Amino acid sequence: MKARRVAWYLAVLFLLMQLGASSLIGAETENSVPQDVFDGMRESFCAEKAIGIHARYQFELSGPAGGRWWIEVSDGTFKMGRGKVSNPNVTFITSDKDWVALSNGHLPGVWATLTGRLTIRGNQRLARKLDEIFP
Repeated sequence: MKARRVAWYLAVLFLLMQLGASSLIGAETENSVPQDVFDGMRESFCAEKAIGIHARYQFELSGPAGGRWWIEVSDGTFKMGRGKVSNPNVTFITSDKDWVALSNGHLPGVWATLTGRLTIRGNQRLARKLDEIFP
C-alpha cells in the first residue's frame, strides 16, 4: 500500500512538471501573446553575447495573434520590428501559441522541431545563438 502511494505521488509530481507547474505555484508572470515575447526580448538583450554577430532573424507566426516580426543583430546592437526583413539568415516558422510556449519554456525547441511544430530555415548556428543573445 505504501509503495502505491509513493508511486502515485511521483506520477502527480511528474505530471505537474510536464504541465509547467511553476505557473501554477505562482512563478513570474508569463508571456501570453507573441508581442509580449518580443517586448521581453528587448529587455533581455545581452550586448556582450552579440559582439561579432551580424544576423537577420525573421519570425513567421500563424494564428490569431500571429504575424511577422524581425530582429537584426549587428555587432553588439539590435533592431526589432514588425513586418519582413530582407535576406534573413534565419527564419522561424511556427504558430503564435507555440512561439509563446517555446519562450515560456513549456515547449522544448528540439521537441517542437522534431514534431513539426517549429521549422527553422537558414543558418542553424545563428538560430541557436539567438537564445544566448536574448536569454
